[in-house]
Amino acid sequence: MAGTKRRIRAAAAIGIAAAAAGGSLIAASAFAGAAEIPASDASDIIGADSPDAIAGEYIVVMEDQGAKAAGGLDALADDLGVNVDVEDTLGIVDGYVAQMSEAEAVELAADDAVAYVEQNQWAHASEVQADPPSWGLDRVDQDALPLDQSYEYTQSGAGVEAFVLDTGVNLEHQEFAGRIGEGYDFIDDDADPADCHGHGTHVAGTIGGSTYGLAKDVTIRPVRVLDCQGSGSYAAIIGGIDWVAANAGESAVANMSLGGSFSQALNDSIAAAVESGVTFAIAAGNEGQDACNVSPGSEPSAITVGATDDDDAAASFTNFGECVDIFAPGVGITSAWIDATDAENTISGTSMAAPHVAGVAALFLESNPGATPAEVATALTGGALADVVTEPNGSPNLLLNTAFLG
Repeated sequence: MAGTKRRIRAAAAIGIAAAAAGGSLIAASAFAGAAEIPASDASDIIGADSPDAIAGEYIVVMEDQGAKAAGGLDALADDLGVNVDVEDTLGIVDGYVAQMSEAEAVELAADDAVAYVEQNQWAHASEVQADPPSWGLDRVDQDALPLDQSYEYTQSGAGVEAFVLDTGVNLEHQEFAGRIGEGYDFIDDDADPADCHGHGTHVAGTIGGSTYGLAKDVTIRPVRVLDCQGSGSYAAIIGGIDWVAANAGESAVANMSLGGSFSQALNDSIAAAVESGVTFAIAAGNEGQDACNVSPGSEPSAITVGATDDDDAAASFTNFGECVDIFAPGVGITSAWIDATDAENTISGTSMAAPHVAGVAALFLESNPGATPAEVATALTGGALADVVTEPNGSPNLLLNTAFLG
């Protein structure tokens, strides 16, 4: 959430594109008969050259809410004489998800009523597989190594909601007994966000599992935006963010252990949800690159989390740089899994680091109900251990710690 985070923008556009897939948002090929587009015109579409682009599917963000009241994208398309098929609306960014040809997308992007047009893209769960022993809870409650084989806490996250935007959650797992709140499935478009991958269950377990979790009494709110292969479109993810903002109570944290190419629409959606009062913890990504190049890790209003190992070294895979706000344990983390009601798994990634931060945010919110996301971020970074991470690679040298909670 550092104020120094930079926003990356395409030279010829207002922002940069993103998209995510749900059951109703199927990757579509461009409409037949599309005109050939000069490369200079196609560059007006944010994310058009992304390797994760969904052909023929775009996110169109309007300049203001009044455009929707006046008939929205359908009316504008009629005025311009272009053929679009609106699939969904995105309230949190005053936008639409629509299928159209590249030529039609370029024409829309040039209209004054349109803020920007992004190519819809795929996002993926941020995970690196490994199998060493887990140690994350032990590390965050003490100042220095070696580990003391205990996790001491005075708060448990009671009264706080933790939204998990991921592959869903194993709703029957004993780690969450009696603490699963209402959720939604943006892949199958129903109210059953069950996990068929495992990633989301692992993340939820670290946030609030009774054994593996930091906030052992938090209410888990599953929001399924990634499919059984761990992928989803930015459009579906934005729909999930919109749902979180509309359904969150006074004290809420959201975790996003996923990512992909830079997307202005995805980042803007998170910024709007943060403005509504929800604290977001986000995985920095596992590509070993500048986190400012990816989304959602580049969004300044969220808390972007890099990963460390059990020697307090920055993980070899973690993204880095000024867009990272804090480090947390992310190598060899054991948590809940989907194979049974007591299943566990040990994996690595910034996906595993972010829920440590989400869990500590929930602990802080228990004692400080209604604290703003900025206040939560300031408390966590201000209470972190300074200058203990080796090879932070230009990232703020801050390691998550719970001592400030008292």
